[in-house]
Order: sequence, then C-alpha cells, then structure tokens
Amino acid sequence: MSDALIAGQAAFPDSGMLMSISDEEFGLLRSLIYQRFGINLTDQKRSLLVGRLQKILRQSGHASFKSYYEALLEDKTEQALSLLVDRISTNHTYFFREKSHFEFFSDTVLPQLATILEQRGSRDIRIWCAGCSSGEEAYMLLMLLREFLGNRYCQWDGGILATDISSRVLDIARRGIYPRDRVKMLPESLLRKYFRSLSDGQYEVVPELRQEATFRRFNLMNDVFPFKKPFHVIFCRNVMIYFDDPTRKALVQKFHRHTAEGGYFFLGHSETLGRGQNLFRYLAPAVYHKQ
Repeated sequence: MSDALIAGQAAFPDSGMLMSISDEEFGLLRSLIYQRFGINLTDQKRSLLVGRLQKILRQSGHASFKSYYEALLEDKTEQALSLLVDRISTNHTYFFREKSHFEFFSDTVLPQLATILEQRGSRDIRIWCAGCSSGEEAYMLLMLLREFLGNRYCQWDGGILATDISSRVLDIARRGIYPRDRVKMLPESLLRKYFRSLSDGQYEVVPELRQEATFRRFNLMNDVFPFKKPFHVIFCRNVMIYFDDPTRKALVQKFHRHTAEGGYFFLGHSETLGRGQNLFRYLAPAVYHKQ
C-alpha cells in the first residue's frame, strides 16, 4: 500500500489527481454512515472510503469531502445517501451460496413448518430475506419452497419478502437477469425449470417465480419494523459483519420480536450469535430456532 493511501488519499482513476480526506472529514462521514446504516468503518477502511467515493465527488462537483458531507445532510430526498451506501457496501453473492443452509431449509425447516402450520389450519408461510442483495438468495428460497410444495404451492400463501438498503441491487433483483457465473452452482434441474437462457449468455428468472418475490428498500437501522405479522423464517446472512457489537445485539432483538414462535433465523457462516444470548436456540452452524 502506498504512503498516499495510508494517509487517506487516492488518485482519480483517469486524471492522476489526488484527493485527500482530513481526520475531521473522515470522522464526520464515518459517524453519519454508522448512524444511518449501522456500518462501522474502522480507521483501516479510510482509504477504501476515499477510493469508493471519489468518483461521486468528482461527478457532483464537490471539491472536498466536507462539502459532500454537507450536501448529504441537506438532501431531503435521501437519494445521495442511497448512492453513498451503494458505493460502500459489498454485494458479492451467487445462487446456492453456503448451500448447507439451503439443504437445511429444504430437509428440516420446510417439513417441520408445513406440518405445524397445517395442524393449526394455516397455509400462510412467511419468509423474509433481510439484506437480499441482488436477489439470488430470495429466488433460491422460492425455488426450494416450490419444489417442496409441488402442486400444493397454489394452495399456500407463499411468496417471499426481500429487502435491502441498496436501490441498485434491488433493481438487479427485480429484473432477475444473471450472468453464467452467478448460476453455475445451481443443480441443472433447477436451472432448466426456473430460468431461461438469453442470447447474450445470461439467464433470466422465469416470470412465474419472479412475481412471487416482493423486493423493497428497507433500512435495518429503522427503530420500528413495520411488519404486521411475524416471520416463520428470516435469512440475514453476511449482513451483520459490517456492524459493531451493540448494533448487532439491538438488531438481533428486533429480529427476535419479528420471528414467529418456532421460527428459524439464519446468519452467514462466518457469523454467530455467541454463547451469551438466550433469544434463539442454536441448531446448526449459523442456524437458530425461536422456541
């Protein structure tokens, strides 16, 4: 790493110019990002922030990060904030990522939930993908739900709610078009059944599946979650890695309040709720149960 990057400077990619960020500017932006999105940027992320935001500053005519920060505060539409979080968040995903979770969902969660719900005279199964990124996880769960229920799917109130803070990735999710490398881990049977091949080599989710997913922009830092009914399954994988411990604990409490009794909560494989919590019972790596 160069001395310029260590100092919090980065070059504009096509001009050779250097843009610097002061300690004050970095502190202001870091505090704003933490307050609004819960993302905890350490000092080690300073050069990353500069590198990802400098193009926005150049295109919007801001001569300094302080000017950009003030514009963020003045923007009542919050479109600038949305663009900010788009640039600083990482959205690397693909179909069947961390596939043991999907196998557990198919082999354990769905059979148990279907039995319990039908015993209660209900066929309303509610699933939420929180931090859905570009939609692969949501469509994956929908495919497995349809495969499990088969011809009975139309008799259930299924579908899925998928939310993310990034408008950009939600637009990708709604289109449902993915390059080959995003779908290559899918079983061939699911690929043939739920996608159609496009002339440019990409794959498009079939309309019958796409219409079952509701994609919405939602900030997990909101004080109140506006859901009228609890969810039987919540996936929030590889999201809380960006948060500090107090933010994670507060968010897990909100997830717990919105998980139905007997419901399931999935984290990413690199995440854990820790041994000290007593809200969810551990079932398998990064899989928890509300009793």
